[in-house]
Amino acid sequence: MAADPSPKPDAEQQALLGALRAVLAPLATLAVARGVPYAALEDALKRAMVRSAADAHPQLAPHRSVSRISTATGINRREVTRLTQAPPEAARPHGRSLANEAFTHWIADRAYRDRKGAPRVLPRLGPAPSFEALAHGVTRDVHPRSLLDELLRLELAVLDEATDTVALRREGFVPRGDQVRMLGFLSDNVGDHLAASVDNVLGDGQRHFEQAIFADGLSAASMDVVRKLIGPQWKALLAALVPALEQMIEADGDLAPADRRRVRIGLYAYDDAAPQAPPSATNAARTSQPVAAKRRPRKT
Repeated sequence: MAADPSPKPDAEQQALLGALRAVLAPLATLAVARGVPYAALEDALKRAMVRSAADAHPQLAPHRSVSRISTATGINRREVTRLTQAPPEAARPHGRSLANEAFTHWIADRAYRDRKGAPRVLPRLGPAPSFEALAHGVTRDVHPRSLLDELLRLELAVLDEATDTVALRREGFVPRGDQVRMLGFLSDNVGDHLAASVDNVLGDGQRHFEQAIFADGLSAASMDVVRKLIGPQWKALLAALVPALEQMIEADGDLAPADRRRVRIGLYAYDDAAPQAPPSATNAARTSQPVAAKRRPRKT
């Protein structure tokens, strides 16, 4: 009789706890680095768990929901009552960033790229391709000079006053010296990525596209090559998706607010020292689908 290959409940619970530890570790690193005490994190986690449990049972009467939430989360009834009666925390809006939009247009729009695909150095004023035309393509509600000043403040662009031209300083929207904006990126990007992963785990695994490639056994020199390979992939993705998304937004302009949806599409890379593996371990590139390792025959 064949053994049941499905994981046992305790094995699944251990895997879940391992996943939670992996997710919490970098959050703990950020909290310690920025001086956020444990009590603040504990309260934030309690609020999140109470909110999730309440969302799971929206039809329950208030006097019953406290008991149900307490049972589901393990948080005592007094704490649940306190948290459910507290004023709701303001959610961070997924609003427009005009600086980000201007930066993205500059990178993705063919009119603002040279023959090699690099962002053009733009005259500040005049017809397209100019920074003035680029800014007007993003919004008519903000003066182009104000938008330029924001890009300069974020150290994303540089103004050559002698020639009255504007150039990008880098090809990734990573503003320096703006911790609030950087933390906003963390909230938006990591939050949506994690939400997609959780939806997939709790559902059929097909709700959101989520794939990754993993490889170990690389040298520092190889990592330099990998980084140089990633950049063009992001540029290609940006150039293909931004115009298509803008066309769809235009076509869907008459949608009722209740029917509108949002999407976040990203590409990330992370590298670190690989843990020491047993000598017999096989190094291989791995994706969500198994990839067979190709090894040269060893001479004996």
